[in-house]
Amino acid sequence: MTRKQRRLVLIGSGLVVLAVAAVLVLTALRDSIVFFNSPTDVVEKKVQSGTRIRLGGLVQPGTVIRKDVDATFDITDGKNVVRVSYRGILPDLFREGQGVVTEGTLIDATSFRADTVLAKHDENYMPKEVADALKKQGHWKDDYGKKPGEAAK
Repeated sequence: MTRKQRRLVLIGSGLVVLAVAAVLVLTALRDSIVFFNSPTDVVEKKVQSGTRIRLGGLVQPGTVIRKDVDATFDITDGKNVVRVSYRGILPDLFREGQGVVTEGTLIDATSFRADTVLAKHDENYMPKEVADALKKQGHWKDDYGKKPGEAAK
């Protein structure tokens, strides 16, 4: 083999190794790449207890209970509901009926222990993933995602 052929074989085999490594990483992270899971995803995917996930949806009105730094509330996507318990200070923008994403551990299909609660940043913004989940469940309002002062179509 000439020097040029050896170099091409070495470069080619390096690219093959990198491609195989990328496929293995993406396969292993397939379920973790999702920004969050909705309550329906948790039920349908039969997520195991003790699994660390992000859970997102709307805070169900009338379910927020605060006692000192402990809080419990329900997150819904319109089809299923998961009870969330959280110890800490809730974000200032946390309100009933608004979208949140929580990070923590699934206790069972209907209970979740959060260690982080993220609330949307203003009354008009909604992450695309939350909006898509609401559309899928049939709970989409025409004014979601509009800029302030922009009329609903």
